[in-house]
Amino acid sequence: MLRDLDLTIEPGERVLLAGASGAGKSTLLRGLAGLLLTADVGELSGRVTVDGEEPHEHPGRVALLLQDPTASLVAERIGRDVAFGLENLSTPREQIWPQVEEALAAVDLAYPLDHPTHALSGGEMQRLALAGALVMQPGVLLLDEPTSMLDPELAADVRAAVVDVVRRRGSTLVVVEHRIGPWVDLVDRVVVLGDGGRLVADGEPSRVLAENARSLAAQGIWVPGEPDPDPVDLDSDLVAPHTPASGPVVEATGIVVRHTSRLGGGGRRTTLALDGIDQRLDAGRLLAVTGRSGAGKSTLVGVLAGLLKPTAGQVCGAGPDKPLWSWRSRVLAGHLAWVPQQPEHGVVTTTVRDEVLTAARAVGRAQWAERRADRLLDALGVGHLAAANPYQVSGGEQRRVMIAAALAHGPAALLLDEPTVGQDRLTWAAVTGAAASARDAGAAVAVATHDLLAVSRVADDRTRLSRGRRT
Repeated sequence: MLRDLDLTIEPGERVLLAGASGAGKSTLLRGLAGLLLTADVGELSGRVTVDGEEPHEHPGRVALLLQDPTASLVAERIGRDVAFGLENLSTPREQIWPQVEEALAAVDLAYPLDHPTHALSGGEMQRLALAGALVMQPGVLLLDEPTSMLDPELAADVRAAVVDVVRRRGSTLVVVEHRIGPWVDLVDRVVVLGDGGRLVADGEPSRVLAENARSLAAQGIWVPGEPDPDPVDLDSDLVAPHTPASGPVVEATGIVVRHTSRLGGGGRRTTLALDGIDQRLDAGRLLAVTGRSGAGKSTLVGVLAGLLKPTAGQVCGAGPDKPLWSWRSRVLAGHLAWVPQQPEHGVVTTTVRDEVLTAARAVGRAQWAERRADRLLDALGVGHLAAANPYQVSGGEQRRVMIAAALAHGPAALLLDEPTVGQDRLTWAAVTGAAASARDAGAAVAVATHDLLAVSRVADDRTRLSRGRRT
């Protein structure tokens, strides 16, 4: 939601847009791109112009990187996906492919042009979407959390690539990030949105932060120099397993995963995602799975959740005496809960509260889960959204809704893929606190993450992957 917002951005200005989760940052970017009438539901008043005209009147002038990079996918191959915008502008063919290769190199996505888009990790998908925006060489570049799924080293490279492009082109940049520190020295201006999408601060970065540091931190903004927040303890009766467990809840040995993709002309390409991994999840322990983008983190968490059958190796759980991936879905859901990297992929209902109770109803624990569903939503800062459609809340709110849904039915193991993406200081404390509290209450917890602060605060064990191997 945005309310009574007036904002003027000068040509060539580089603006960092900050605010708490749900403040309306993504909505503002969609408004600047001219998408509110086509991609959102609600009431709209006011007007947005770019160089005095409606944003849609000159295709290619404004490029938007969405918070969910999968929403930008349009093709099966990475080369065609990046070329799509240029093709729609009728760019001569001989000019398209050099520009595509330059954009992919700028975001360090070093795959052949015919590499399948479905074989990319979440972080790689984010870089692909960014390449699709950069290749347009737009006059206005709008980026919604462009580095949220990237490891620190790669995130720094991507920021440098973005700044290089806008400097060379003289483009206007508006970027949304929760972790604003790395961007502060790269932008001319910081704009902060508060409750209801109101403008609460606007100006030169050092001045805005110096004058408002404590109040901004209290609103949830990751202000450089302010002490890091502590995870919030949740009552054990909100997060404890329905059936207490002990020892290994999931045990994987010799895991190998190969992804085979079809190429044009009938060929195939095989990618080794995991190679000889042994891993166990123990009750009362929290495992952090780390590594660079594309290292195999999501694949390992998927295997441990029983959602992916490995090419070789065994995965067993504290339940039926057969491989975890062959358990009946309701039996699996009763033991384990998984939150995907793109949380909307797990949404199956039309209200937040129904979403939180879906698994509990499926496994026969609805009455038991009712006692903690609303309190879980409140603890994760989304209680006011109980009647909302899960598809129509912000990305950070949606992720917290799905974490509440994963906890409500009391699984013995909780598996979370990048749970702190899109979170402000306050909601980060709630999310990491929920994971740690579930661990303390006896659940086995696994978290795939680039968030090294979360790792340092809550992890008992750590597995670092590189190219599918443990390092």
